[in-house]
Amino acid sequence: MSTTTETRLEFRKLSARVGAEIRGLDLSSDLSDATIAQIREALNTHKALVFREANVHDDETQVRFASRFGPLTQAHPTVASVEGKPAVLPVDSENGSANNWHTDVTFVVNPPQASTLRSVTLPAYGGETLIASSAGAYQDLPEELRDFADTLWAVHTNDYDYSVPKNLEHANADERRKEFTRIHFETAHPVVRVHPLTGERGLFIGGFAQRLRIVGLSNTESKDILRLLQAYVTRPENVVRVNWEPDQLVLFDNRITQHYAPDNYDGQPRQLNRVTVAGDVPLGIDGRSSTSIQGDSSVYSETVELRADVSGAPL
Repeated sequence: MSTTTETRLEFRKLSARVGAEIRGLDLSSDLSDATIAQIREALNTHKALVFREANVHDDETQVRFASRFGPLTQAHPTVASVEGKPAVLPVDSENGSANNWHTDVTFVVNPPQASTLRSVTLPAYGGETLIASSAGAYQDLPEELRDFADTLWAVHTNDYDYSVPKNLEHANADERRKEFTRIHFETAHPVVRVHPLTGERGLFIGGFAQRLRIVGLSNTESKDILRLLQAYVTRPENVVRVNWEPDQLVLFDNRITQHYAPDNYDGQPRQLNRVTVAGDVPLGIDGRSSTSIQGDSSVYSETVELRADVSGAPL
């Protein structure tokens, strides 16, 4: 009786705190459960994984790969999907640039656990994606500030201040904003979120927490505190800059990262397609769950329950 040994995947770190890459892993193939478990383990460790020369040339391959990590969300709660592909969101420069730090869809009570981005159309230069570790940010906080952050809750909403000067806005910015906010969502999340699989703590803030306030504080106080905490997230040592190539996919943990797409490609076409994996309801360090204030996200995404066994593998 013969046995086969699962090949150990070799991910190369891109920085000390966030990001690793692997080249030549065929994501279109029928990946074994053991391989998917290795990828999940690497995601828990590195927060963001870059798959280069991944043989992922179409949306169907991306959808199939993303679904190995759990049920998929709809493309977005308010923005239209790629036609005929309800789980695929086009992140297209024609609709403007996402050049603000954010975590995907935190304005709902059950944000995605993970996001995948696939290169479709790339500019000749620029167009990178920056990904930051919010766990690294939390670790960097002075103990007194960390203790304070542990107690805070923030309201996230999709009706937020883009803070873009009118002369720099995209041509169809008003129409895009109307589409984005056609259903109003507000959710109260812990400022410090506990990762359900690793137990790590991370700052769960970003762009969608900027519009309203920290619960119990004034708008002015909230902005000052969020600005202070956000500065730790975007410290250079907590950020990896991902350069895009054709046939590339990036998988990042949406529970413990933020990302930013700099508008640095002089208006050239740029499109990435996004597919997201349904997530759990965030928990604070006291065990309390996030609560929805306005907006029903059940059509957008089911809620999954995630916990880890002693090895860190999801059950």
